[in-house]
Amino acid sequence: MKAAASSRRTRANLLLLLAAAIWGFAFVAQIAGAHVGAFTFNSSRFLLGALSLLPVIGWLDRRDHLDTAERRRRWVAVVWPGLLIGVLLFAGSSLQQIGLQFTTAGHAAFVTALYVVTVPLVGVLLGHRIRGAIWVGAGLAVAGLYLLTMTGGPGAMNTGDVLCLASTFFWTGHILAVSRFSRRVDPLRLSVAQFVANSAYAAVTALLVEPHPFTGLSTVLGPIAYAGLVSVGVAYTLQVVGQRDALPSHAALIMSLETVFGALGGALFLGERMVPMGYLGAALMLAGIIVSQLPARRPPLLESDEVVPETAGPLEARRHEARWEETVPDGAPTR
Repeated sequence: MKAAASSRRTRANLLLLLAAAIWGFAFVAQIAGAHVGAFTFNSSRFLLGALSLLPVIGWLDRRDHLDTAERRRRWVAVVWPGLLIGVLLFAGSSLQQIGLQFTTAGHAAFVTALYVVTVPLVGVLLGHRIRGAIWVGAGLAVAGLYLLTMTGGPGAMNTGDVLCLASTFFWTGHILAVSRFSRRVDPLRLSVAQFVANSAYAAVTALLVEPHPFTGLSTVLGPIAYAGLVSVGVAYTLQVVGQRDALPSHAALIMSLETVFGALGGALFLGERMVPMGYLGAALMLAGIIVSQLPARRPPLLESDEVVPETAGPLEARRHEARWEETVPDGAPTR
């Protein structure tokens, strides 16, 4: 029994590591597709991501023997939550995509990952306890952010870094909102609803503010396919399957490696390089993320209690969940 459980967890950890790699390399795809317009790109990729989840939902519905009435009820239940959460997803993804026009994939990956620290900090305002590890992690992350983005001297933080930092606050709100609603409705359908809502919001904005909306998409089919089908559809499915058998603490730590893969992808495919101080800042930020994710000491749990339910809610899209963090509202993903 123990050998079988160990094998399942090893497989789950590898699936989560693959998901983290996919999400990290997605920053490269986002930069490659930036020239068609941030809103055009996001509208296209999130719509594609939503469509890619429909076969998964259909398979799960058939597996669970849901009748037509129950399927319809579940879709209706996610309409309003999806529209509301889609606003936060739209703001976060738009700021990030615009920011990527002015910064590197590595910087964007590390700066965006700060939501792993900000989510539990916001939990303080909601009346949740916060452990010392969170404060230590936050301190390391802030110090790392300074070294990563201020390497040109005080005031050197570029426009892209500022926009990605601003997006972090919307990712934080998005994570908390998903946490609130995903416990009440079908999480996969909620993902589709918020992705479609985000796509619609971005499409309207593109038509209003971009000079040539939805033109030139044929030149970025590869980046859109990766950012939509692979990053959203495939990686999200890997996350759901992997978290079924993974220890929550392992899952959170593995998926925080998204930041490393983002920097690696920028170096391999875009020729990005950091100054030595930037590498130190990135290392401090990663250390802060990992420290903030470390679980508190607690009595041993039964094996069945350590496994995350298969229906755990989504992270961004794109995105990371861990239900073990005592300072985060129950069920909040910490991508």
